[in-house]
Amino acid sequence: MLLPTSGFGQAPEAIAVGERVEVSGGAYWNISVTELQVMRASDGAPRLVNVHVPFQGDIAGTDVSISFREIADHLDQLPTDKDAPIALYCASGPMSVRAATTLAGLGYTKVYSLVGGFRAWAAAGLPMVNP
Repeated sequence: MLLPTSGFGQAPEAIAVGERVEVSGGAYWNISVTELQVMRASDGAPRLVNVHVPFQGDIAGTDVSISFREIADHLDQLPTDKDAPIALYCASGPMSVRAATTLAGLGYTKVYSLVGGFRAWAAAGLPMVNP
């Protein structure tokens, strides 16, 4: 499935759910709401990180909120094991893509960006906190 997106002065582009995205120094994966649900219900569930600014609410069960612009400065709030899964989200996708690109470039190997962000999560009727 391809979803349109745009972000921060860039031309619109299509994001493929389930797509592995190669970036300088590594890669991350675009995941759907359903894929995130499955991952969270499994052993080894990802650390769930809200990277949206300004704060507009959390997906229920979010582990930490870190601005996408400052994620490299707050690695102490992420797993020390760079092979541990980390799922990132923002309101609709562009901020989590930027954070995912940063973390993959820093050597994190299991980085996931939620396509459609918390808006897609809420639209699916799934629980939010302080929306």
